[in-house]
Amino acid sequence: TKEASSGANADYDLSQPLDPDGVGLRQKLASYGDPHFSLFMRKLFIKALGYSEDALSRPIVGIVNTYSSFNPCHANIPQLIDAVKRGVQLSGGLAIDFPTISLHESFASPSSMYLRNLMSMDTEEMIQAQPVDSVVLIGEGCDKTTPAQLMGGISANKPIIHLVTGPMMPGSFQGVRIGACTDCRNNWAKFRAGTLDIEDIAALNEELAPTGGTCGVMGTASTMSCILFALGLMPISLPSATAPAVSSSRLRIAEKTGTIAVSLTSSPNLKPQSLLTKESFLNAITVLQAIGGSTNAIVHLMAIINRHPLVSGQISLQTIDDNGRRTPLLVDLKPSGENYMTDFHNAGGMLALLHQLKPRLHLNAMTVTGKTLGEELAAAPFRPLPQGSPLSNIIHPFSSPLYPSSSLVVISKGNLAPGGAVIKASASKKRSLLKHRGKAVVFTNSKDLAERIDSPSLEVDASSVLVLQNIGPVGNPGMPEAGLIPIPTKLAVEGVSDMLRISDGRMSGTAGGTIVLHVSPEAADPNSVLGVVRDGDVISFDAEERFLGLEVSEEEIERRIEERKGKIKGEVWKGREEVRGYRGLYMREVNQAEEGADFGFLTAAGPKGR
Repeated sequence: TKEASSGANADYDLSQPLDPDGVGLRQKLASYGDPHFSLFMRKLFIKALGYSEDALSRPIVGIVNTYSSFNPCHANIPQLIDAVKRGVQLSGGLAIDFPTISLHESFASPSSMYLRNLMSMDTEEMIQAQPVDSVVLIGEGCDKTTPAQLMGGISANKPIIHLVTGPMMPGSFQGVRIGACTDCRNNWAKFRAGTLDIEDIAALNEELAPTGGTCGVMGTASTMSCILFALGLMPISLPSATAPAVSSSRLRIAEKTGTIAVSLTSSPNLKPQSLLTKESFLNAITVLQAIGGSTNAIVHLMAIINRHPLVSGQISLQTIDDNGRRTPLLVDLKPSGENYMTDFHNAGGMLALLHQLKPRLHLNAMTVTGKTLGEELAAAPFRPLPQGSPLSNIIHPFSSPLYPSSSLVVISKGNLAPGGAVIKASASKKRSLLKHRGKAVVFTNSKDLAERIDSPSLEVDASSVLVLQNIGPVGNPGMPEAGLIPIPTKLAVEGVSDMLRISDGRMSGTAGGTIVLHVSPEAADPNSVLGVVRDGDVISFDAEERFLGLEVSEEEIERRIEERKGKIKGEVWKGREEVRGYRGLYMREVNQAEEGADFGFLTAAGPKGR
């Protein structure tokens, strides 16, 4: 009857075909061969949770729940989900949360980076599989989370908006402010050097992470939050990137995020592949250089960019370096400076920085609100803090930068890293090392490093170049944050605090030193020059010239490579074809750092991108 075909009963009217591209509960139906039956089954099961027909008629906002008791960075996610749901429901939507993988660097072996691509697959497939009209991606720590979510979000191409958990508050030790995790590493170095006793290091362990939230310095988590803000994937009018995890402001941001998520359900032009353009990513790179962000962000950005069908191939490591040459470091936060994320937040945060950077930004880039970045900034003016006020030195003016340019440097010359390498020059603790020539002390892998770095018989001095091989994407699956090679104890006790260090791995964004990372091709590659560096070889480095070279003749390098090829039949590069499970998939499919250490089959190019 006519009455039976109206309202909720219309879902069971077999004479009316269901729209395969429908919205809300009527999309992405399970394949039973009968769409009406699929919808009937879906509704009867969801009604077991007490939903009414009115609720089920609303646009659905999916909320990605990355809470885990192993993840203190995400301790506030239950409260954030409640606040997002409030925003969604006040705006007429239906909020439904669902879980995905949760990653924390200290609770993921061998590293959380090893699981980033898996999390991106989880995120993409759950967005694709479930009936959601838009998605709130909640996460931040330990820093692989937001890249994985954006990688998966771009590939799924449903409207998305990011909500980060926020930075933790700083602690205090003997009257001095401290915070994870720059101060973790600096104090551990003092402990190794014998200038801190065991009681002090135990007391510090109680204070370095005094609240939930991500590291309270410009580490990778904070860097990625600032990048998401610059990409327009968070509310620009609120302190979305910097509000502390434990603040009421963070909850209000969550509520606003839910409100915007409802508007996204009817905005197909704001899907990430439409919203994000080359100009969006150029803005993000400008911010990366201006904040002195983590080197890890370069790997993540390249992976994110290479997921985007319209931007992939338009931005390279050279683009990042070219941008750095004309962008000064303006934000005074550890590890390049002295302050904490709470200081940046209280000084105006990302809104203040973007107003400062306006002449360098592409203001026509779109944001999740449907307004351009320029329109958002015009609607949210920021009055600079008075000169001389306690926080006025956190965000420097162009006329007085913390570092003149190229906080992050990409190495593009020389024979040691033909595929590229990176260094955070602004975090060097001994600037003379940015142009250095010394003899190599080589460690073949992390195990070799751990066994020999503190040996009294290690032939090393302050001018040596410490080289760590085989911690790249394949050589040590997950490319661990072992690039911060410790200063040998016998030099640390003499007061040596920095040395030139080189590896094919990564380091924490909270770390500092003169450290060249992401050397490509990695040492595990049979054709890698890094893989044939030997003790005593002379290495030349010049950050300004973007040069990293091994002072060995090309003939000798070729001889060593051929000799090595005859010996590595059982090593990881060839042996990876026999490895089972996710580890085997990772080792066979992961690309090099300059491409983002993503799986080739997940990139916009697809399997041919391997």
